[in-house]
Amino acid sequence: MSTATDEGVGFRSRRGPILIALMLATGLVAIDATIVATAVPSIVEDIGGFASFPWLFSAYLLAQAVSVPVYAKLSDVVGRKPIILGGIGLFLLGSILCGLAWSMPALIAFRVLQGLGAGAVQPVAITIAGDIYTLAERAKVQGYLASVWAVSSVVGPTLGGVFASLGIWRWIFLINIPLCLIAAWMLLRTFHENVERTKHRIDYAGAGLLTISLSLLILGALQGGQAWPWDSPISFAVFVGGALLFVVFLLVERKAAEPVLPPWVVSRRLLATTAMVAFGVGAVMLGITTYVPTFLEGSLKTSPLLAGLALAALTIGWPISASQAGRLYLRIGFKNTAIIGIVITVIGSAILALTAPTPNIMLVAMACFVVGLGLGLVATPSLIAAQTSVEWNERGVVTGTNLFARSIGSSIGVAVFGAIANAIYAGGPGGGPDPQTTVHASTAVFLAVLVSAVLTVVAVLVMPADDGTHRNKERAQKPSSEPAND
Repeated sequence: MSTATDEGVGFRSRRGPILIALMLATGLVAIDATIVATAVPSIVEDIGGFASFPWLFSAYLLAQAVSVPVYAKLSDVVGRKPIILGGIGLFLLGSILCGLAWSMPALIAFRVLQGLGAGAVQPVAITIAGDIYTLAERAKVQGYLASVWAVSSVVGPTLGGVFASLGIWRWIFLINIPLCLIAAWMLLRTFHENVERTKHRIDYAGAGLLTISLSLLILGALQGGQAWPWDSPISFAVFVGGALLFVVFLLVERKAAEPVLPPWVVSRRLLATTAMVAFGVGAVMLGITTYVPTFLEGSLKTSPLLAGLALAALTIGWPISASQAGRLYLRIGFKNTAIIGIVITVIGSAILALTAPTPNIMLVAMACFVVGLGLGLVATPSLIAAQTSVEWNERGVVTGTNLFARSIGSSIGVAVFGAIANAIYAGGPGGGPDPQTTVHASTAVFLAVLVSAVLTVVAVLVMPADDGTHRNKERAQKPSSEPAND
């Protein structure tokens, strides 16, 4: 095999099997985030529980989000391989149980198990990519991983609809069985790491407090204004309880020998600002992906398929720009690349917000594509900048923190956008989503998305300037320093 084939980025390279395994593992998480939505009517018809079905999504997202920091820290302690394999195993068990679920409460409980598995798979897969690829190669690899989400955004809903129409919705979950086994087998066979075995003190108290406090805070954001009013006693109790437990967590972490979320994660300017950028990316992305289909279907009576294709333009633009981000950040630096990306994101968001009063599916698709291009140039260089600034034994925590910030941005963004939309729907004729009210509500949401994008500009601008772009170019030609070999 030629040197280019051995060392390049792609399926035929020496690291190709690992890349395929990482993409397959990521695909499990990506498809599962979208495949259930189109099958909800069939699920409810079979096992009941219509009033509880939103928890199929909330429970999964909540379990995934709160477990990310814990898995990220563990991957720095015991290595990437056991954590990602454990995550795949949990996801597999959760999928089998979901396929056997006899009631809606049981299905929701098993979705939590799936979410706990997904919380290990996604951040550790990205961390492994950061370990085994050089600085110059990482952007291309992020493009490969982002393309998984692009494909899943189309394949997931389509597959869910097919299984539902055939009356075999349980195969939405059972199809994960062979995929999990293949991904685990490929990782076992191709990915090897040499981790220095030292005695560690696991921060059980910190992990427990972090999980419970974040669960309460994210739960309050996801369910506020929906399951209960924002100003209700239960909403107050959830937020105050979560905040108090988080304060206790911070106090415990100050004395922990090996804290699950080390203080340096937020004290280093680069890591703090890239986490803020990730928060903004999460808010913008979920605001658009959640409300574009509703906007098109409610205002133009567009079919769900066409609305989904218009939204898919975002997930097509993202991997295109992400794969090319490396060419830019090696020349002009991480910060300047992210500035270009966030400006493009603002332009795309502005197009969407300004044209929403006169709905047009082509304009929406174009705006989504532009936003996708921008987000790819923001998310990729900011994440890689954070990964590059630390050594192997800190990279898992840094990657997990970045993805966790994106999840929090998504949760809070959806809560805020939902409150805006619901307020407008409540004031519309009959308090329902008629076409005109849908246009007004969607326009308000898209304006809020634009504000989120503009605020993210501030986070990008306060990122520290790259210290040694030329040195980074030299590092790009050398293997990353970690105790892993491929």
